[in-house]
Amino acid sequence: MDALNARPFQASRASRTALAVLAVYALYALSQLDFSAERFAEGLGHGARLIGKMFPPDMGKWDILLKGIVESVQIAVLATALGIAIALPIGFLGARNLMPGWISWVARMLVAVCRSLHPVIVAIVFVKAVGFGALAGVLALAVATIGFIGKLFSEAIEEISPKQVEAVRATGASFMNVVAFGVLPQVFSRFVGFVTYQLDSNLRNSTMVGIVGAGGIGGALFSAFQRFDYDFVFTILATIVAIIVLAEMGSNALRKFFNV
Repeated sequence: MDALNARPFQASRASRTALAVLAVYALYALSQLDFSAERFAEGLGHGARLIGKMFPPDMGKWDILLKGIVESVQIAVLATALGIAIALPIGFLGARNLMPGWISWVARMLVAVCRSLHPVIVAIVFVKAVGFGALAGVLALAVATIGFIGKLFSEAIEEISPKQVEAVRATGASFMNVVAFGVLPQVFSRFVGFVTYQLDSNLRNSTMVGIVGAGGIGGALFSAFQRFDYDFVFTILATIVAIIVLAEMGSNALRKFFNV
């Protein structure tokens, strides 16, 4: 009877309590972070003036812009390729339905380490190790790719149907043939989706790692901010947005081609 009288979509007492605790903590956090409506309104005014200084855009530095954009794209593509080449075997080793527990545990720990730090932090480490330039950016984004692709690929393998794997094994096939004909066909479409997303992510992150000296358009963007050259800043930002949009369109086309 109580179930019939209950209102649809009514939150449980535990859910309401959790939301109340979250709201109280959010208010406490705001008080600790020196947040105020006056400061927010003042920031909006500063932001409006900054945007006003970006117009009209500076279109006379195409050599700097083109060099930085080309380098960012190269960093993203090379980092994605290198990261995937390393992440694939790690993903197989991390799949608990294919490997013994001690092997999958070690592989998953390696993936967790790669996912623990932000690419900018990793880029700073590689800048100190190999010096300024694109190499540091490629290595930093490759680490991020290993963390992302390795985790999702191993989880995708663990979700496959065991019947196809058992059927291939029943023929006396080797382990590599089991992987090629029993595992990969079931995860290939998802893998394509992972790769396209990671390439898109690396294109965005290549801008951030460039700010700390790891190559790409980020260095030119940081220099433009330091020179208060806000009209060129807008040109760089607009170009980055255009490239990400084009990359998203290409990713969608690739997903449709592979029926992802």
